[in-house]
Amino acid sequence: MAQHVTAGVDATAEGLAAAHWAAREALRRGAGLRLVHAWRGQPGSVPPVSADTARRHVAERTLRRSAASVRAAHPGLRVEDVLLSDSPVTVLLAVAEEAEVLVLGSHGLGRIAGFALGSVSQRVLARSSCPVVLVRAGETNADEHLPALDGVSPEEIPETPYRDVVLGLDTEHLSDELLGFAFESARRRGSGLRVIHAMGVVPAHADDGPPDTAPAGEPLTGRDQVLLAALRPWCEKFPRVLVTETVAEGRAAAELVHASACASLLVVGRRTRNTRLGPHIGSVTHAVLHHARCPVAVVPHT
Repeated sequence: MAQHVTAGVDATAEGLAAAHWAAREALRRGAGLRLVHAWRGQPGSVPPVSADTARRHVAERTLRRSAASVRAAHPGLRVEDVLLSDSPVTVLLAVAEEAEVLVLGSHGLGRIAGFALGSVSQRVLARSSCPVVLVRAGETNADEHLPALDGVSPEEIPETPYRDVVLGLDTEHLSDELLGFAFESARRRGSGLRVIHAMGVVPAHADDGPPDTAPAGEPLTGRDQVLLAALRPWCEKFPRVLVTETVAEGRAAAELVHASACASLLVVGRRTRNTRLGPHIGSVTHAVLHHARCPVAVVPHT
């Protein structure tokens, strides 16, 4: 079984934020941290040897700086830095096979607008075998915690409580992988877990796709009962995790984005299925990733 968290790093602020979030997650898990950087020579370059040597030196320097920053912040953490020569997508999908979780930086649109998915992150999200967490530039340890009294930071008072973990749950596609990841995330943080199931009762012509409507005539209390039944065995398994259940009438993506403003982590699922267009992350997950205000974990499940 994998005993490390992996972060894909590059020379950007987003890549560095991903490395530091991954370091904190590794500490929460009692695991090691693996920092991975991909570089690739340019075939046919003139002169090919000197150009590739220069690119490799830049890649080595990028990885060294990220590793040094993480080691300085977390001197007791076991950190491994790995430089691999191949395309970023190929490298990240390969290292995901051996990781507990893969962390990537998102070249975001800002703290209010959310994430901007590049071709690399979107392709990795759609095909990764392990959970993938997206982190924006500027995300810090303080963002994961409730505000401390008198402006004291969580670094000064480590016991400052974490913000809740939020889980977006579709009761028609329940998953042990998704529920287990969310409950474990809350347990490790000592935080609450807020579970949201949205019925999607909105006009069908809304901008981000067709709604997830409830069956005709099914009362809201019926959905409450389904949600509670799905959570009961997990609440028994994790008795110390305080769970709050919400069945909302709005669109799933909008409800989850709203909840993300007060969360330490937002957890959503990705069904491991192929369409004729290839693997995809789903419309709700895609919308959430563009607008969430906290790190987002995408958990693959059957």
